[in-house]
Amino acid sequence: MPFCTQCGTSVEPVASFCATCGARQPGAAHAAQAPRGEPGEDYLKSISPSTASTLCYVPFAGWVAALVFLASHRFRDNQQVRFHAFQGLYLGVAWLLVDIAIGVFIGFAGVAARRAITGSLKLSILCGWIYMLFKTSAGETIRLPFLGELAERSVAEQSSSRG
Repeated sequence: MPFCTQCGTSVEPVASFCATCGARQPGAAHAAQAPRGEPGEDYLKSISPSTASTLCYVPFAGWVAALVFLASHRFRDNQQVRFHAFQGLYLGVAWLLVDIAIGVFIGFAGVAARRAITGSLKLSILCGWIYMLFKTSAGETIRLPFLGELAERSVAEQSSSRG
């Protein structure tokens, strides 16, 4: 166990400051200044493109993974991962549209009718998420009606703007 350079008290090996006198410890400064790449890129190196594509369809949380994969340098040129990230995002947007917009527009029809309509639409989106989760984990690429076209356009637009 190292000792404080100022007062001689024992300190933790990773401590930046001495708990007794508050003096800065020289060993911790080198560990904190280690060169690093982009934040989070270390974690993405261990994720395969197949796993990244699958994670974009996790119900209610896949949009977070999709945004991370779209923003990362690791999957910048991987058209397949980008397609699934966009399609997963658009499924999340569809859920929000059903939850907010359609619920408001049919609110005048009564509570029971609104719940029946939005509930069935939400169930179909949830089934779509689960279906895509299984199909993508099996290595298949399924293009959902309308959302798949939007995802393809988004990938093509990003590819043409970079190239």
